[in-house]
Amino acid sequence: MNKTLLFIFLLIIFLSFSSQGTWAQIPTRLRIIEASNVGTMVDPTLRELHHQLSSLFRYTSYRLLRDEQLQLVLRQTTILPLPPGRSIEMTPLKFQANTAELRVKIKRDRTEILDTQIRLDRGRTVLIGGPRQGEGVIILAFSLML
Repeated sequence: MNKTLLFIFLLIIFLSFSSQGTWAQIPTRLRIIEASNVGTMVDPTLRELHHQLSSLFRYTSYRLLRDEQLQLVLRQTTILPLPPGRSIEMTPLKFQANTAELRVKIKRDRTEILDTQIRLDRGRTVLIGGPRQGEGVIILAFSLML
């Protein structure tokens, strides 16, 4: 009888810890930026990213289109629309302490135009150059918000 109770108790503890990892919410920030060579304006909300943006991309103007504060769930895909006529799919694959791994897909209609994995570390931003937008491109800025 005591062994049965001990087994049930340990099983309940194991299931509660394993379910926490499965349903863990991952606070993620996604900024959707339009970059172009039309003018020299840098959106004031992007000042902290300007050095990183200008070192990776050769554009003179950066404008924030959207700033999304997301609560991604481990192994569940979140889909958001992207201009022009595209969508982004984000699926967290791993989450440990100050690091998250995401699978990121960009689609136009049902055609996949990007499929990659990124690693987000606390305090860092990952930039992905995306599809054309007007006279420039869309840049995606991912950050872990811990």
